[in-house]
Amino acid sequence: MKELLSLYKHWKGQAPLKVETLPKAGSNRQYVRIYANNNESVIGVIGPSTHENHCFVYLARHFSEAGMPMPHIYAVSDDETCYIQQDLGHESLYDALANARKNGYNYGQEEVALLEKTLRMLAHVQVEGGKGIDYEQCLPPIRFDHQAAMFDLNYFKYSFLKTTDLPFNEIELERDMQQFAKDLAGNEQDDHYFLYRDFQARNVMLCDGAPYFIDFQGGMQGPLQYDIASFLWQASARYPQTLREQLIDAYLAELQQIVPQLNSNAFRQRLQQFVLFRILQVLGAYGLRGYFERKKYFLDSIPLAIQNLRRLLLEGAATPYPCLNDTLHRMVELPQFNQKPEELGQATKSKYDGQGPLVVRVFSFSYKKGIPEDTSGNGGGYVFDCRSTHNPGRYEQYKPLTGLDAPVIKFLEDDGEILTFLDSVYKLADAHVTRYMERGFTNLMFSFGCTGGRHRSVYSAQHLAEHIHQKFGIEVHICHREQGISDTLNATK
Repeated sequence: MKELLSLYKHWKGQAPLKVETLPKAGSNRQYVRIYANNNESVIGVIGPSTHENHCFVYLARHFSEAGMPMPHIYAVSDDETCYIQQDLGHESLYDALANARKNGYNYGQEEVALLEKTLRMLAHVQVEGGKGIDYEQCLPPIRFDHQAAMFDLNYFKYSFLKTTDLPFNEIELERDMQQFAKDLAGNEQDDHYFLYRDFQARNVMLCDGAPYFIDFQGGMQGPLQYDIASFLWQASARYPQTLREQLIDAYLAELQQIVPQLNSNAFRQRLQQFVLFRILQVLGAYGLRGYFERKKYFLDSIPLAIQNLRRLLLEGAATPYPCLNDTLHRMVELPQFNQKPEELGQATKSKYDGQGPLVVRVFSFSYKKGIPEDTSGNGGGYVFDCRSTHNPGRYEQYKPLTGLDAPVIKFLEDDGEILTFLDSVYKLADAHVTRYMERGFTNLMFSFGCTGGRHRSVYSAQHLAEHIHQKFGIEVHICHREQGISDTLNATK
């Protein structure tokens, strides 16, 4: 964090007003929103993989020069461990579609317009943005070829199919998979296009109503159909088939303006191959993250992906590959994939589940006056000791102030120790809140103590409370006990 703040100061010519740690998504990169004195903000990124950072920065600069809607890069550290990029705001396309998901996946005119605008822009990124890319600057593999396709097909076989204990002819299945991979990768035109690879609604930010694309560092040379399949057959989106067809029409209409020689019928036929491929790839990922790492989101997503696969098989998607076709038909009929919705998850429920909604209580306190008492009857929760971090109370100008006052906040954040401390706290808190919400628990308590309960503990409690409220939208009660200050952040979801 200190190196990132130093990079910001060198670029901006002044220290930041404040730094706000952002929730992590699927990657191990750390994102922070950095505010200047005029309250303008940028995004700071700390990435453990310098190769990944280099690729992102290279592609972002290439796309920006080509006029594509990607974040501008403002500064990069000499060792490429951190960089500063444009802040595209708080709302992703996924967020903008929340009401449609709540309303039974009923996408209205505004949501459809956003989706069409996004896919039309994708066509420009793939074709016009793909021109002149030096793929040697990118992460391997740099081209979607037979080997890359086989990697993902084997991912499905070993991380998902074999976990089902379904019997199949390994040699014949391998023969079909090899042919499938050859068919997927057998088009020389693919070398002219940029394959985004992780194109989904969460990776599209809405800035002044326009879609901007992020998280494209895994991109490579490859077929146009891959990204369309990834986006429209995302298991959790549940786009109706009629809407998918409408969006494909919009995408193809835009694409044919850029590539007039495009054969739309051939495109659609090849798209079906990539839809099947993408579903198998996703099941491989869900198998690894769900069955082996026991992550609930991925376990819950498996029935949705199986439903997509079942529908696709009914349309004859795997017909050219007899063993693959037979194996997949038998797999989707396995009992574990045909439970009624009300039966799913019953085995893991206990009598304490389903009591929600969750309310989180966050305290600051002085160790001299004892740890706050738990009034929920659950015996308490996390207690964090802030006394190892630099204490503003040692300096006369900060003694009358608290961790809610701007001079103390600036002192703590410029020093940086409290930010490192809270990074670890956020990881614990996010995992705990997520699990409690999944199970419908009602109470969770966090307490932060320091010497006087005035500076470090108040800052930490306030920031954790705001972090939880912003990320999860649940009710959070804040109590700065020694300061006699209480507040409630009301639920927003």
